[in-house]
Amino acid sequence: MTGNNLAIIVLAAGQGTRMKSRLPKVLHPIGGRPLVGHVLTTATRLQAAHIEVVVRHERDQVVSALTADYPDAVFVDQDDVPGTGRAVQVAVDALPEDFDGDVLVLSGDCPLADVDTLSAFLAEHRASGAAATLMTALVDDPTGYGRVIRDADGDVDRIVEQKDANDDEAAVREINAGMYVFRASTLRRYLPQVGVDNAQGEMYLTDVPGLLRRDGDRVAASVVADVEVTFGVNDRAQLAEVGRRLNARIVRRWQLEGVTIIDPATTWIDDDATLAPDVTILPNTQILRATTIAAGATVGPDTTLVDCEVGEDAVVRRTDATLAVIGARATVGPFSFLRAGTVLGAGGKIGAYVETKNAEIGEGSKVPHLSYVGDATIGRGVNLGASTITANYDDVHKHRTEIGDEVHTGSHTVLVAPVRLGAGAKTGAGAVVRKDVPAGALAMSVAPQRNVEGWVEKNRAGTGAADAAARENSAE
Repeated sequence: MTGNNLAIIVLAAGQGTRMKSRLPKVLHPIGGRPLVGHVLTTATRLQAAHIEVVVRHERDQVVSALTADYPDAVFVDQDDVPGTGRAVQVAVDALPEDFDGDVLVLSGDCPLADVDTLSAFLAEHRASGAAATLMTALVDDPTGYGRVIRDADGDVDRIVEQKDANDDEAAVREINAGMYVFRASTLRRYLPQVGVDNAQGEMYLTDVPGLLRRDGDRVAASVVADVEVTFGVNDRAQLAEVGRRLNARIVRRWQLEGVTIIDPATTWIDDDATLAPDVTILPNTQILRATTIAAGATVGPDTTLVDCEVGEDAVVRRTDATLAVIGARATVGPFSFLRAGTVLGAGGKIGAYVETKNAEIGEGSKVPHLSYVGDATIGRGVNLGASTITANYDDVHKHRTEIGDEVHTGSHTVLVAPVRLGAGAKTGAGAVVRKDVPAGALAMSVAPQRNVEGWVEKNRAGTGAADAAARENSAE
């Protein structure tokens, strides 16, 4: 139903003033993509011969944001003539002259229109033999939408925009969803006839059906079964609502694929994320961008993963991680912060209140709690004591720490990079390691302990500590 006989035009030229934003409306993100990105992803999956994006407001910013992800899209500039009719006209003019297939027109701020819906829409248009087909929806409150006015035979007679509607027309509940199919030749013939004689002074694409009717051509309407696919975004409230509905669809899709999601209302999953069967997602968890989670893993609660890989049967709790790899059967959290470049080997552990960055942690190695590990390579079977720190920055450059297999450090060890600890080496509690430690050696920072007798009673007289010390000393 798609292919060489289909061109798709995506309207993305509007300013979106109601967003009150420096960011163009179509670039506001939901589900890990900008609004228009969802539309272009769907267009790509329809395998159209031509995909054109009409741009104008902040055009360079829009083009820059989309070019890498949608290399087959052609960006067409709308001129100073306002309106959807003009936007489609410049896009049609950019099509090859010999193209006379179907032209599917989509809005860049309607991200919920999916492949199945649009494929069915195209099929219905082609089966009807109509000159044009509009997607419509029945809504309880049609305020703000163009009304679809039908003739006695049930075909579309005309579309009336909100500001041009009289009382009877404004009461109509069937609305124009802003998605259309035309033959390219139809658009080439009729768009030059569209004027700007309306309340907005714009060149309306919706005038084309009226012109077709004038010449005796049939205009069909396809009432969409799921009204959600027609939802557009004009302000921040609608952005949040459409984002919520998109997320609900994504969550349900993964549930049907065998993923346990305990609380769908507090679980957010981006469209590019991938989850295997038997994954469990606990409440208040965000699975963002291209994160992948393997079978049997448990993620959450209160966890955010961005572009991460989580291995089979791993457990990640109350963790914030970006561009990290977590191996099979590894455990992370609670309250861990994994920064870019963290790689935790199979069966490894990153525990409570640990921060890692650009660190390779070997199979079965543990960083249990209260530590910072940055710019480090750690071998297998390593155990870093509480509050072990890799001091990787000398105020000018970052340096690496290398830790061999089966190294154990005492609590509160500071490893001053660049430094290497050989296999099986150990450190004493409180050690500050500035030089390489040979394999199997014990590194200590030794200083004699000096006790100043009577210091508290002399210098803190009258305090609870002084009174307690006096009692204990007198008892002796």
